[in-house]
Amino acid sequence: MDKEERKTINQGQEDEMEIYGYNLCRWKLAIVSLGVVCTGGFLLLLLYWMPEWRVKATCIRAAIKDCEVVLLRTTDEFRMWFCAKIRFLSLETHPFLSPKSMTNKVANGHAVHFTENLATENRHEMSKYSQTQPQQVRYFTHHSVKYFWNDTLHNFDFLKGLDEGVSCTSIYEKHSAGLTKGMHAYRKLLYGVNEITVKVPSVFKLLIKEQYVMLHDMVAAHSTVRVSVCRANGEIEEIFSTDLVPGDVMVIPLNGTVMPCDAVLINGTCIVNESMLTGESVPVTKTNLPNPSVDIKGMGDEFYSPEIHKRHTLFCGTTVIQTRFYTGELVKAVVVRTGFSTSKGQLVRSILYPKPTDFKLYRDAYLFLLCLVAVAGIGFIYTIINSILNKVEIGVIIIESLDIITITVPPALPAAMTAGIVYAQRRLKKIGIFCISPQRINICGQLNLVCFDKTGTLTEDGLDLWGIQRVENTRFLLPEENVCNEVLVKSQFVACMATCHSLTKIEGVLSGDPLDLKMFEAIGWILEEATEEETALHNRIMPTVVRPPKQLLPESTHAGNQEMELFELPAIYEIGIVRQFPFSSALQRMSVVARVLGDKKMDAYMKGAPEIIASLCKPETVPTDFEKVLEDYTKQGFRVIALAHRKLESKLTWHKVQNISRDVIENNMDFMGLIIMQNKLKQETPGVLEDLHKANIRTVMVTGDNMLTAVSVARDCGMILPQDKVIIAEALPPKDGKVAKINWHYADTLTQCSNSSAIDSEAIPIKLVHNSLENLQVTRYHFAMNGKSFSVILEHFQDLAPKLMLHGTVFARMAPDQKTQLIEALQNVDYFVGMCGDGANDCGALKRAHGGISLSELEASVASPFTSKTPSISCVPNLIREGRAALMTSFCVFKFMALYSIIQYFSVTLLYSILSNLGDFQFLFIDLAIILVVVFTMSLNPAWKELVAQRPPSGLISGALLFSVLSQIIICIGFQSLGFFWVKQQSWYEVWHPQSDACNTTRSLYWNSSYLDNETKPDTHNIQNYENTTVFFISSFQYLIVAIAFSKGKPFRQPCYKNYFFVVSVIILYVFILLIMLHPVASIDQVLQIVCVPYQWRITMLMIVLVNALVSIMVENFFLDMVLWKVVFNRDKQGEYRFTTTQPPQASVDRWGKCCLSWALGCRKKIPKAKYMYLAQELLVDPEWPPKPQTTTEAKALVKENGSCQIITIT
Repeated sequence: MDKEERKTINQGQEDEMEIYGYNLCRWKLAIVSLGVVCTGGFLLLLLYWMPEWRVKATCIRAAIKDCEVVLLRTTDEFRMWFCAKIRFLSLETHPFLSPKSMTNKVANGHAVHFTENLATENRHEMSKYSQTQPQQVRYFTHHSVKYFWNDTLHNFDFLKGLDEGVSCTSIYEKHSAGLTKGMHAYRKLLYGVNEITVKVPSVFKLLIKEQYVMLHDMVAAHSTVRVSVCRANGEIEEIFSTDLVPGDVMVIPLNGTVMPCDAVLINGTCIVNESMLTGESVPVTKTNLPNPSVDIKGMGDEFYSPEIHKRHTLFCGTTVIQTRFYTGELVKAVVVRTGFSTSKGQLVRSILYPKPTDFKLYRDAYLFLLCLVAVAGIGFIYTIINSILNKVEIGVIIIESLDIITITVPPALPAAMTAGIVYAQRRLKKIGIFCISPQRINICGQLNLVCFDKTGTLTEDGLDLWGIQRVENTRFLLPEENVCNEVLVKSQFVACMATCHSLTKIEGVLSGDPLDLKMFEAIGWILEEATEEETALHNRIMPTVVRPPKQLLPESTHAGNQEMELFELPAIYEIGIVRQFPFSSALQRMSVVARVLGDKKMDAYMKGAPEIIASLCKPETVPTDFEKVLEDYTKQGFRVIALAHRKLESKLTWHKVQNISRDVIENNMDFMGLIIMQNKLKQETPGVLEDLHKANIRTVMVTGDNMLTAVSVARDCGMILPQDKVIIAEALPPKDGKVAKINWHYADTLTQCSNSSAIDSEAIPIKLVHNSLENLQVTRYHFAMNGKSFSVILEHFQDLAPKLMLHGTVFARMAPDQKTQLIEALQNVDYFVGMCGDGANDCGALKRAHGGISLSELEASVASPFTSKTPSISCVPNLIREGRAALMTSFCVFKFMALYSIIQYFSVTLLYSILSNLGDFQFLFIDLAIILVVVFTMSLNPAWKELVAQRPPSGLISGALLFSVLSQIIICIGFQSLGFFWVKQQSWYEVWHPQSDACNTTRSLYWNSSYLDNETKPDTHNIQNYENTTVFFISSFQYLIVAIAFSKGKPFRQPCYKNYFFVVSVIILYVFILLIMLHPVASIDQVLQIVCVPYQWRITMLMIVLVNALVSIMVENFFLDMVLWKVVFNRDKQGEYRFTTTQPPQASVDRWGKCCLSWALGCRKKIPKAKYMYLAQELLVDPEWPPKPQTTTEAKALVKENGSCQIITIT
């Protein structure tokens, strides 16, 4: 194969794809067109859903460089195909572009970054691409992203903004002045309009894509506003936001705005509400990007990244509430990304083009349909052979053979399957859970592990200040509860609490991070911000000022002698916040530079995670018992914040501080003490977690908080039981030529154990070995680790990671991307993972989980499949209950539709054998009156009131479901055949003709009139006969019988008798069919083409139906549920530990059929399909697992190749 014909785009990224080139082939197109006509459009529909077939059927392979169509295939596990048409962008016609210069710049479609010297740049590009055709640029669009041909790469590539490969220095030096009008027009031509367009499909498509309307409304709100931009010549021009391009310098208005793009601040400060993206309604302070060229020490010319520099980046869709600025210098930001490339655009793209949900139900549904197609094929061949042998006309053969296919593969199946999900969505809405991805409801029925964020999810949002513990002379003082007093008012400790925060006043109300608010309220100080008028009078940003209330300040006292009067304590005590380094979750700290009114030197204050703060302080200022004191607090579940301070050198002027790197400030500090905050559990948390544990659903905590605090909260809420052991995995990366290693500590023996021999044998978790996985007694131990250790384990201990996933319960200090990686790691061992978070840092994890539930009502919930109106985890069991009910409804409906197809298929096949068929109105009555009504009412069963330990089967190809369907098929076919052949054995039976008199015409004139009608309307299709009437009545009852048999209730749904619509519908249908069978009505019989049969045969048919019903119900509800399923569920209960969080549930419900079969064949022991179950089996016989206390696991030198590791015991 020519290398030109296959390439890879987006290499190494999540949306990596292989690309193939094709050209349109006229003769292939002509053949396909003919096929479309011959199949009545069916081929067109097939090719619409199969892009690979469509392209290969109409095109021939070509070099990608010169192709007309590209075929794309994702490189992930789904291997999905897409196709796109190559288009051409003409550059000659634009008034601002010079054909000889500008067009050469983009002839290859490669315009990633730009320089300011356009003339030089254009000459360089002309020489570089002199052999290209300058008039047009080739590109295609896929998932709202344009890919241009790049001659340098010999491949297609998407246009990047200023968010990749641009240094912080160049943003100031090359991009801060603005664009010329010519360059702006040129970039707009390439980047297109700055808008996030969600095209609302036609009414027909909206039937299956209702989500688009909501998305369209969401993005339309911020689509077009007027903005001011700076041009290279110093002018300020007002343009529409849709005209913005990367490189434009946007002026942020004083009264704020909704950001129409992603931009990096280069001047001034902004207060921003980012709830649209993060779910966190707390205003965030954004400062200008540090300029490395004026940095005192310099932090290196690092590349700008919106993620790394998010505290300096204004994201699209977020709201700028306030701005603070320099005199004569507006608040400016350089546009770095526009349209679908922005953070908001990427969010909308992830919703418009989600990853397919790889759920066994849907895969099995396709497989089951293929089986039905195979059955239809058999019927198709049988019909043709039978008709030819009976010398039927060719036209009738074609119609009847195609008819058997439409009967076997029910076209109403997708609508029927969707009904249960729609009803579940409606029920969820009633209890305050909103859903934007309905297909996920079914998947939620399979969840066997749920991850919870801690703060705001398991615990209350707000923190209460429990007290402080200051340090003096490197020793901790006693804890103090009251901070607001005269003794401490001028201490550095209180000064740090007063200044080291990101609080701001919005419309006169103090707002910001809840922790900062509680801390500031505890000291009772007052915060004052400069007004716009005050700022305008100075040539720099006026600092925010904090001061204590007057009643806390001691009175001015005169000194004892005359000389000291000059050194009286000033009556006014104020601190100005000169520079703020915002809190960073990566750094786990924040700091400020402040100055006390009248002091010459500035002060640096820092607060953050105690371990981090202590490491940045002078060792001699940190108390020796620091770790013990910290551990005591965290074990009690307190949230601990450490404070530090140092005096800055007098040479640091205000101007220098504005451009200094935080690394220069945040070191060599003096440790000042701890702030202890109390984070209370939500009232409903323990109860919900207990319900989940009883239901055999694992719970995991994922938090950004301290590990010991997290472990303490896990114990308090019942996630870890008092008798359970906690093993802390402390992973260290390779250093100084040494390999990566993991130190294992037992949480209860973390400080008191000096060597492994001192450990009592009872401290080692109990592990009971059994002969089979079903009888596994769960080992009661849990792993806990922080984010850094988790990353090291994923990178250097690939074979150990799955084992830790099996028993990992607490993951602390986890960054947002690490939360997503954890979800993926759990999914890699075949868990169905739910994620519940408040939306602050959980967006990625919420999207990645099988069932993500956001407790935030804000627009960030768009990132999550589910959003709870009530900020409580009680929504989790409710969602799982509804998911299980919806899943069982899907199974019931699918089984019913399968039986409906097979029953009708067999009815028609039997009648074809005598060259008969069901009549048109018989088909209509069955399809509309019976099937449609039953399908849409049997889906209305609500969810069962509580969660049970069993889980429903995950797929249709499972022992229980296959047995259910096959047994009912055999029963229905048996009784239908019985009626069909038995009627022929009756003494009154004859081949029916209009003069047949099986009912004795003397009974009434009814039948005489019927005969006269029949004589005037000849039955050319042989519909009217005794076999047809018998088969019609028996099959009509069979549809209702299997509907009742399949309408399962407990343990996943409410009993069917509580589904009043279903009960009433079935009763009405039963009464109606009984009425026309036992007491014929002439007009109805005439319409349905039913013939008269003796009353005795009617009673016989009734008896056949009653026995059929009895056998069907007994097999389905007694033999299947009471015997086979009960055996499986009892086996589950034997293997479960009631409150375990470490052992996954035994997912054998959908494997019991295979277990029984293997048992019958004498081979009980089989390797389970789920990886976590296989691992559980392995760990049972592993003598080295769990790791012993005070041992170390080291990675081998060739860790990158095989990820193997060895355990070394350190004594």
